[in-house]
Amino acid sequence: MFQALSRAVGQSLDPAFRRVFNRSLLYSFVTFVLLWLGAWFALEWAGEWLVAWLRDWSGEGFWVDVVDWLVGAASIGAIAVVSFFLFPAVMVSIMALLLDDIAAAVERRHYPDLPPAREQPLGEAIFGNLIFVAVTLVLNLLVLPLYLILIWIPPLNLVLFYLLNGYLLGREYFELVSVRRMMLPDSRRMRRRNRGRVILAGAVVTFLLTIPLVNLATPIIATAFMLHIFEQLRRQEA
Repeated sequence: MFQALSRAVGQSLDPAFRRVFNRSLLYSFVTFVLLWLGAWFALEWAGEWLVAWLRDWSGEGFWVDVVDWLVGAASIGAIAVVSFFLFPAVMVSIMALLLDDIAAAVERRHYPDLPPAREQPLGEAIFGNLIFVAVTLVLNLLVLPLYLILIWIPPLNLVLFYLLNGYLLGREYFELVSVRRMMLPDSRRMRRRNRGRVILAGAVVTFLLTIPLVNLATPIIATAFMLHIFEQLRRQEA
């Protein structure tokens, strides 16, 4: 597993990796510019309506001008704070749409003997995503009482956090890379046969996602890392 991670990190300067990261950054920035403009106009309209209502209710006054200034400052502050917290999530979500290029780059460099990858049918991809979302919701609802209890009992809360997210992320990234080479049912059977190793790999991905700035590139590293895990398991079983 350490070898798989070191290979993934070692390829992080690959042009294909940089291209996916830069495209994700650009698309995220464009998305946020559009959101900023929309939020700015919406907050400006709401602020003007509030100030106009205050003037109608109490007339002109110094405190109305103060409220007008506060509304403007609050709008800028709200947009800045929300952008700070949401930008990583938006970038990671956009990056997820480009990760097939990462898998292809890893295969070109480390597994040049492989034949062309299988194209996953759209229906299979949609079905797989729906199942993943359903499993994620159900598991989070089931462990919510445990979260509330163990939040006061470290390190058991961390064990639960890494176990749950290790399972979910391990499943997500393993299926992402494995369906390039096998049908989805075969991929799931293989994952179940190697459940412990896949969960451990998912826990490593979870840890990377908790590191500021590193989390922006984690989907790229996680895809490369899990592809190495998958190829190791596939060749061992063969």
